[in-house]
Amino acid sequence: MYTAKKYEHLLGTLGFSDMLLKNHFTLYEGYVMSTNKVLELIAAKEIGTPEHSELSRRLGWEWNGMRMHELYFGNMTKGGKEMTAGALKTKIEKTYGTVEKWKESFIGTGKMRGIGWVVLAYDKESDELFSTWVNEHDVGHLVSTTPLLVMDVFEHAFMIDYGLKRAEYITAFMNSIDWSVVEARFA
Repeated sequence: MYTAKKYEHLLGTLGFSDMLLKNHFTLYEGYVMSTNKVLELIAAKEIGTPEHSELSRRLGWEWNGMRMHELYFGNMTKGGKEMTAGALKTKIEKTYGTVEKWKESFIGTGKMRGIGWVVLAYDKESDELFSTWVNEHDVGHLVSTTPLLVMDVFEHAFMIDYGLKRAEYITAFMNSIDWSVVEARFA
C-alpha cells in the first residue's frame, strides 16, 4: 500500500495561496487512496473477468495521478532554486538553442487550451529532450522517457488563485522550480 507524501513545506510559496495548496494536497491524497483501493480490488477479482479488466484499466488513471502530483510537488520549492551551469543546462541549450527558447516552448505548451500536464521529458535511448503535453494522466506519456520537470495545468492547480489567468499561474510555477531536483532527475 502507498502512503501519501507530505508537501506542507510548500505552504507559503509565493504565488500559491495556502488554501490552493491544501486543496491540491487533498486531491493528491485522493489519488493515493484510490490507487490503493484499485490495487486491492484487482487482487480480489478473477483474472479475465470484466471487473478485473476495467479495474486494470483504471489503475493507470489513479497511479499516474498519484505519481504526476508527486513529481509536480517534488520539483517545487519556496523561492525556487536556479538552474546550474551543468549537464541539464547544456542539454537544454543543445536541444533548444538557449534556455530562454526552451522556456518559451515549455510555457507555450502550458498555455495551450485543455487540461493536463506539461512535462520536460528525457529519452535516454535517443538522448533527446521534449517539452510535451500529457492529457488527463493516462494519455500522452512518451513511453520510456524520464519526466524531469512536471507542471500541472489542470484547473485545480490555479483557479482558486488565478481564475482563468493560467499565464500568471505559469509564471508563479516557473519561479518556484527547484532546479536541483530537476537536475538530479536528469543525472
